[in-house]
Amino acid sequence: MANLAIDIKKQNTYDAIVIGSGISGGWAAKELCEKGLKTIVLERGHDIKHITDYPTAMKNPWDFEHRGQVPLDVRSQYPKGRAAFLREETLPFALKDGIQPFVEEKPFTWTRGYHVGGKSLMWARQTQRWSDLDFEGPKRDGFAVDWPIRYADIAPWYSHVEKFAGISGNKDGLQELPDGEFLTPIELNCVEQHLKQVLAKEYNNKRHVVQGRCAHVTDPQPIHLKQGRAKCQHRNLCNRGCPYGGYFSSNASTLPWAAKTGKMTLRPFSTVHSIIFDEKLNKATGVRVVDTNTKEMIEYYARIIFVNGSALNSNLILLNSISNRFPNGLGNDSGFLGKFISWHNYRGKISAEYDGFLDKMTDGKNPSNGYVPRFRNLHSQETDFLRGYAAGIGAGRGSWSSREGIGEDLKNSLLHPKLNNQWNVSSWMMGECVPIEKNHVRLHENLKDPYGIPQLVTSAEWTDNDVKMVQDYIEQFTEMFTKAGFKNIKASDSKSNPGADIHEMGGVRMGNDPKTSLLNKWNALHLCKNVFVTDGACMTSTGTQNPSLTYMALTARAANYAVGEMKKKNL
Repeated sequence: MANLAIDIKKQNTYDAIVIGSGISGGWAAKELCEKGLKTIVLERGHDIKHITDYPTAMKNPWDFEHRGQVPLDVRSQYPKGRAAFLREETLPFALKDGIQPFVEEKPFTWTRGYHVGGKSLMWARQTQRWSDLDFEGPKRDGFAVDWPIRYADIAPWYSHVEKFAGISGNKDGLQELPDGEFLTPIELNCVEQHLKQVLAKEYNNKRHVVQGRCAHVTDPQPIHLKQGRAKCQHRNLCNRGCPYGGYFSSNASTLPWAAKTGKMTLRPFSTVHSIIFDEKLNKATGVRVVDTNTKEMIEYYARIIFVNGSALNSNLILLNSISNRFPNGLGNDSGFLGKFISWHNYRGKISAEYDGFLDKMTDGKNPSNGYVPRFRNLHSQETDFLRGYAAGIGAGRGSWSSREGIGEDLKNSLLHPKLNNQWNVSSWMMGECVPIEKNHVRLHENLKDPYGIPQLVTSAEWTDNDVKMVQDYIEQFTEMFTKAGFKNIKASDSKSNPGADIHEMGGVRMGNDPKTSLLNKWNALHLCKNVFVTDGACMTSTGTQNPSLTYMALTARAANYAVGEMKKKNL
């Protein structure tokens, strides 16, 4: 029996363990395998293979039995009022009720992607770099703690991941939104260009409209062709999975790349229970996994561990990783693990109509949108709230008769549609939430999930700062739309739950001081240096940018550091 146990341990031993297969987990797998490490990737959900496991990707509207709607008996299997992606096209990515119950101490919307690829199959694909205006924000404005890195530390890694992922965009020359390694941009349409010109004139070039930078291959380079990816077809069916690999996902890009090295083992149906800490060695030695099919507990071992389970799950795993040395969670001497949870504020919405450019219409589809970079409180405090917001922007001109007739009449109405008399314009805010200590997650003392893991308690709410920001967005965009000549302007506050816009961050924040932070400048736990956290949990503050590109860059940077330390025998 002793020899059998030794054999099993040897069989389950790797150089590296990666928890999670989403955006950051995929990048960890790619970088570590590429550098020669035998790596196991643990995913709690089912496998989704690129192309073959996108069952709705090539379906026409009439191919769906219920034309996209989900029958009530099926709908009842999903959380009431919280079921993101609950349509026939995207049902393979929706999370059924009871898979992972959690306790909402205050209303919170938690969108999860429990399948190989995670939310990299479900994201909006917007990819903006941070600047020092973001990294220096906490220190300047006196909240959270100072980031232990600055833009210069991460800029080369932004370039590294952008070239591989494929990012479409313009070089706009803005300090607040640094330029990157871009493929051919997707154009703004005439109304978006009009708004761009009006803002430049009316606000002395201090407010900008740029084309959203997005992870779409508009001009395939050799590195993308080597991945087996093709040019984006502008189908706008991205949330079904893209068989062309036109947008970046772990499934289309990083995981196949890691697999080609022969160094990766991918294990789906593997829910991580906790990380194993060896008090004699003063480091982590592996992880405990619950097989979601058999409920068997299995241990895997490695020299380094990357925690990329998505922000709140990464918090949960670390909180549940208790030992005599760390009774409150791995690396949690400070008591800050699970605290300062934050997210993005997308509550503000605005729409309008425009009766100019009536001789023009859009041609084709746009998988991206226009983008207004943050302009509030950039260089000094000018409002009664901290930080600021960016915004998405889009304009279109629909047709009301494009499906009229039968046969030849239908063809003519499609080719020569009768247009509405006006353009429709819309915008949505992307506000920076300031992290506060009382917004936190913790483990429930009694309740367990189906795998015997403590349920997560979410305790988070909006602040006065968030409400003031929404009000300012509505005021400023109403003013900007008015200056642009838009009419029938309607603005609103959705008052959505915290977390409703998916970008959960924090709880395992980076910082310089182990007394006030969990991670050092390399994303390693201060007190357990062979455990790295590079998903949203590591974020000290949230910025206004879509965060995925920053997760990718932090992950590649941390992996490079970890391998270097292993070679030096420091890990």
